[in-house]
Amino acid sequence: MTPQRTRIKICGLTREADVDAAVLAGADAVGFVLYPASPRHVTAQRASELARRLPPFVTPVLLFVNAAARDIQQACEAVPQALLQFHGDETPAACEAAGRPYLRAARIPTGPAGAGFDLLKYASDFSTSQAILLDALVDGYGGGGQSFDWNAFPWSHPLLNASSRLVLSGGLTPANVIDGISRVRPWAVDVSSGVEAAKGIKDPDKMLAFVAAVRAADAQISHPT
Repeated sequence: MTPQRTRIKICGLTREADVDAAVLAGADAVGFVLYPASPRHVTAQRASELARRLPPFVTPVLLFVNAAARDIQQACEAVPQALLQFHGDETPAACEAAGRPYLRAARIPTGPAGAGFDLLKYASDFSTSQAILLDALVDGYGGGGQSFDWNAFPWSHPLLNASSRLVLSGGLTPANVIDGISRVRPWAVDVSSGVEAAKGIKDPDKMLAFVAAVRAADAQISHPT
């Protein structure tokens, strides 16, 4: 059996110290929120400054919510190596217009209503995305530290293909990420509030604990008892 290695994205970084700590912890990608209404918002220029601290093979991700095409273009010029993440009401055409690889966030209702979300159609509509990021639907945009029902969808379905195309997000913490990975078997996980000391301020110990928990989940899958 090929050993499982779930990729890790830590999102909502605003400070140099947090970027460095995320890299040290073992993050594969770090996210910068270019949505002005977010408490974790940074400008394109600030994202550029922070992204320049990243070593090779750690990917910067720029998160947009219903941004103007001009703003997306300017951010791409500021952080030319970035992957894009669309988290608002963008259409497939709007996501593709940037001409860059992108992730598309699916905002899934929490509780029993989650099963009514047509995730198969959503994945089909955004078939040009590199991955579908699964987040919880709350007021505004972003997961708000909440999880949706991880048992609501057929993760092995070819349209989802969780182990190569899905990024699990929404309310993940060092305490619950093992369960989430065990149930969904995603390609990657994405955490923000679950490793924070305050909004936009990351906790290095929580980041280390989160990465350790992901690796523990991988070990359980690769070597079940």
